[in-house]
Amino acid sequence: MNPGRTLLGAGDGLLDRILCAAGAVLFSQMPEFMQQYLQRLGGHLDEARRNLQQFRDTAAHSGLTLDHFIAQTTANSDPAVAKLAGVMTQAVIRVDDLAAAQAAITHASLWSRPFVFLRHIDPAIAQATWGIFRPAVPTTLEGLVYALAGMLVLLAVYHLGIKYPCSRAFRGRAKRGEARA
Repeated sequence: MNPGRTLLGAGDGLLDRILCAAGAVLFSQMPEFMQQYLQRLGGHLDEARRNLQQFRDTAAHSGLTLDHFIAQTTANSDPAVAKLAGVMTQAVIRVDDLAAAQAAITHASLWSRPFVFLRHIDPAIAQATWGIFRPAVPTTLEGLVYALAGMLVLLAVYHLGIKYPCSRAFRGRAKRGEARA
């Protein structure tokens, strides 16, 4: 029995356990981050809708739809007033974009949610979410699935990307050494 090989085997088992725990902890935070992001996104959407409603109310008080109000404001000879049309148009676009992102992320399946999240992410909202993010232990099925995925990903990276190539290199070097002897 080779004591060095036994010691390395014990260390390898410990490393596997550490990688499993690290993968589970890291990946299980993804649903928590997405949940906190969705809360901030919802707040941004509520505020954008409130701002847009003020424009709609102003248009209605003038007997116009918002589209007609924007068109008249655009055609105004005063450049400052004409620029207001761009602000109103951007408010409409912002509400549409935020609502589409919220609906897409909320209604995505467990398996597609991370990809949908990345496709619809607003960098400013993500950065603000990250600034106040607090890790949590998710107790949902989604958290469990992400934890298991994290375990598998880190183990696969270690075994296929580090351990297997290194062991092949050492075996190849050992065979070349035996052939010379």
